[in-house]
This record gives sequence, structure tokens and C-alpha cells, in this order.
Amino acid sequence: MTLLNRGNLPDPFGTRVERLRGDRSLDLDRLVAGRRFDAVLDFAAFAGEDGRRAAETFRDQVGHYLMVSTGQVYLVRQGCPRPAREVDYGGPVTERPAGPPDLAEWEYGIGKREAEDAVSAAPGFPATRVRIPMVNGERDYHRRLESYLWRLADGGPILVPDGGVHLLRHVYGGEVARFLAEIAGRAETFGEAYNLAQEETPTLRGLLEELRRLSGSRSALVDVPADVLRAEGLEPQALSPFSGRWMSFIDPSRARDRLGFRHVALERYLPSIVASFAAHAAEPLPDSLRTRDAEVRLASRLAR
Repeated sequence: MTLLNRGNLPDPFGTRVERLRGDRSLDLDRLVAGRRFDAVLDFAAFAGEDGRRAAETFRDQVGHYLMVSTGQVYLVRQGCPRPAREVDYGGPVTERPAGPPDLAEWEYGIGKREAEDAVSAAPGFPATRVRIPMVNGERDYHRRLESYLWRLADGGPILVPDGGVHLLRHVYGGEVARFLAEIAGRAETFGEAYNLAQEETPTLRGLLEELRRLSGSRSALVDVPADVLRAEGLEPQALSPFSGRWMSFIDPSRARDRLGFRHVALERYLPSIVASFAAHAAEPLPDSLRTRDAEVRLASRLAR
């Protein structure tokens, strides 16, 4: 097992893995020169050049190249359906947003599309693209689910933008690892793309109610229109990460029906995340907790 990254963050693997240190955009050719790999799992192809360089570099040096992509490749499509299937990938994309907050999200989706297209266009390259939505997992460095758990832990009210009635379909980080390991080397996946996600589609409110039950919290869930939050200087997505419009909703049936992969049930993986939070919660707090006092004050005023 070999890890290639810049070495900016520690890992727990000790001497069990080999490490190649460098910037993929500058050092990839040099770092893997003369090497052959059974499989390459690429979590960091974010632009067309990343895809082209990977295909050129590993063309004759890999048994199977697996690119981890994103459901956001659908969100930048005109008329994106919900849920989105692999056949919905093709077609014109939306216009470039004028600026924040949508521009960075749009550029991310477009960059991933360009990386995918470069990989799939490489003749004879044994590549598979795996599209995932928002990832939940133990000690997730994005700290999205964790930000809800911190609010539940303090017992104060949880503001739920627009009632949290929209549906969610995420993926468990452990299942991403299992899927990649299971399909590595399977020739029938070469040239294909697969959505990977859980089957369940709870509403945000439903998910929060389950998190409240699992954590033993007594926090009240307070429905607040998003416009009211903004008028109070509170950004809905900042205090509720699962309330943003750039959250893909994909159909995982191709991986299930063609490859026999069934994502572990939400009711099985969610308790593990809550237990991990209880065991490992530590400072510093997520950035979104900076508005916590203002959230509690607003909930108190609304209750009068």
C-alpha cells in the first residue's frame, strides 16, 4: 500500500504503508516513474489537467484506475433531475454564476466533470469513475454532521431552515472505502461511472430527530424561514450544513443492480458516528458554532 500526498497532515498507518511526498500537479511523473500499481484510487482529481495527467502517467502502469468524483457533476447540468442517474450526466451545463456564494461550487462541479471527461477519453485506459454525494463518517474533517451534534450536546434549540423538509441522500465514508476495495480489478467496471449512496432519503428534520434520539439530547427543533435567518445576519447553510442548494441527490441503483453492492443501512452507520463523536469530541469547536449564542437568542424571541 502506497500513499501519495503532500504530507501536510499526519496519518495513523505507521510503517504499514509507503509514502510518496509531493504535489501531484508537479511531481506525479517523477514520483511514480518506473513503478506499476495493481490499482490507483484517486481522491484528488479536481480539474481536467489532473485527469489528463493521471491517464498519461498511469496508462501502462496500472491495472485499474478509480477516480472518486462527485454528485456535483449533475448539479451543474441544465435541468438536473432528482435523483440523478448516471445517464443524466450528458448535456449542457448551467451558466457560470456571477460570483459568491455559487461560483466556487459551480467551479468545483465543472472541474470534476472536466477531470472525468479527460479520464474517460483516454483510449484503452482501465478507469472507473465513482460519484459520491455528501460524505458522513467518524471524525470527518469537514465537520458537517459534527456541527449538528455539538448543538445537540449543549441542549439548546436547533434552528432548522425552512423546516428541514427537503430530502437527503448521503454516503457513509466506510462504504466508499468498501466499494472501492470490492470493485478494484473488476474489468466489467472499466470505462463506467457509478453513483454510490445510501438508499434511505430522510428529510433533514427526520435526520435531526434521529440524531437527537441517539445522542439523548433534549434540544428543541425550531423551524425558521431562511429569509428570517438572513435578516438576523445568520447564514442558513453555515448553521445547518445540510441546508445548502449544492448538495447532490443521486440514484445508487446501477451499483446495486449491476455490481451487487448494497450500502449499509442508515440506522446501522449513524449510531457509530454519534458514538465516535461522544468519544472523540475535542476543541477547537467547528467554525459554525461562532453564531451559537445568536441562534439561541433568536429561538428564544420566536418562542415568545
